[in-house]
Amino acid sequence: MENVLSKFPRKFSMPHTYVLLFGIMALMALLTWVVPAGEFERVMIDGRTVVVPGSYQIIESNPQGLFDLLKALPNGFAEVQNIAFFLFLTGGSFALINETGMIEGVIGKIVRLLQGKEAIVIPVVMLMLAIGGATIGLAEETIVFVALGVALARALGYDAMVGTAMIALGAAIGFYAGFMNPFSVGVAQEIAELPLFSGVGLRLVLFFSLWIVTSWYIIRYAKKVKRNPENSLVYELEKEERANGAHEDITEKTADFTKRHALISAVFVGGFILIAFGVFQYGWFITEIGAVFFAMGLLSALISGMNPNQIAESFVKGAQEMVFAALIVGLARGILVVMENGLILDTLVYALTNLIGQLPDALAVIGMYLTQIVINFFIPSGSGQAAATMPVMIPLADSLGITRQTAVLAYQMGDGFLDSIIPTSGVLMAQLSLAKISYGKWAKFLMPLIIIWLLIGMAFLLFANWMNYGPF
Repeated sequence: MENVLSKFPRKFSMPHTYVLLFGIMALMALLTWVVPAGEFERVMIDGRTVVVPGSYQIIESNPQGLFDLLKALPNGFAEVQNIAFFLFLTGGSFALINETGMIEGVIGKIVRLLQGKEAIVIPVVMLMLAIGGATIGLAEETIVFVALGVALARALGYDAMVGTAMIALGAAIGFYAGFMNPFSVGVAQEIAELPLFSGVGLRLVLFFSLWIVTSWYIIRYAKKVKRNPENSLVYELEKEERANGAHEDITEKTADFTKRHALISAVFVGGFILIAFGVFQYGWFITEIGAVFFAMGLLSALISGMNPNQIAESFVKGAQEMVFAALIVGLARGILVVMENGLILDTLVYALTNLIGQLPDALAVIGMYLTQIVINFFIPSGSGQAAATMPVMIPLADSLGITRQTAVLAYQMGDGFLDSIIPTSGVLMAQLSLAKISYGKWAKFLMPLIIIWLLIGMAFLLFANWMNYGPF
């Protein structure tokens, strides 16, 4: 018996995201042979396609074979090429901005200005990173700032946990609120046929709510550590690092803020002011946003003194970092292609409608929120999750009488909050590795805050549903 059992793998390994998505495609193809085909009646209202509630009916089936499954891949990529190329363009442009050293220079200047002002260091540093997360999707880039954050925290009498939390959670709350994040909210709204960045008012309230609560949480822990270092969850690490001279003058580690950095900062701020003006005044969408991003990156690189070859190399490197997300978007759309061609999409939406519809009207949106949280474990990419779930969630929202803007809000919070604690997050594990913090210690520190975030998310969704968060 032992020999037989020894042949089975002892440790389960989560499949690669691409494997998982293709597996879902194959499963959907199989379901087209057994799930009844059906469809809702759809009408055009103000230029958008809307499901007519209660109009579902069974129709003749159209099962998908192997060749249909394979064709769904190129067809899926063809349908989302605008999103994929937008990701490449903005990823390359942001790489140019990052290559100039402007972001590090700004952080260095802030650090020096705040020396000796411990009370405001944590919220100010977090606010700066949160704005980056909410506008340019600052996430992976924060890894390079972890060492700086840890050094700053130690110089102020805190520990590595505080320094890591300032950096990691600062950018995270901005990304989760995403009041002008083209990679999450922008993609979801494009699929939902909503005006780009519409509903920004409530997302700004969410942004500042998360910033205030998270700053309070970290400050509360930081004060305990300063009052008694033995209260630190990483006390043994701090003793070891202190013996190695880690608690030194932070100003020696911060980058200088040059005149070129000041000009690039002006380009950066001006670019987002232009984007906001164009979006809200002229209805700009991802084509115009991508053009402005490219101009921001190119102008920043020229100001920094990069030559054409360096600009091209940095741009390509940044675009390459978006390949993972862009391919996920295409694969996710392939799932939708199979369901649409197999005529089972509306059947699944109808089933979800009946399931979530069992909840009281006010709580149906919470069901959508919890569904997005579960899906987030399997599809870690924000853009990829939007592409995979919004085509289902939008007709579901239409059927339940929930606004599309509320469905996008459920997606962005369900997609985000647990990213800061799930061990499958490569960014999180890299941040913890650099700070020398074990995952167990981080989870113990963060779990109460995660619960608070999830409750805040529920409160905002219930309010959004009550106010018919729009425009539609």
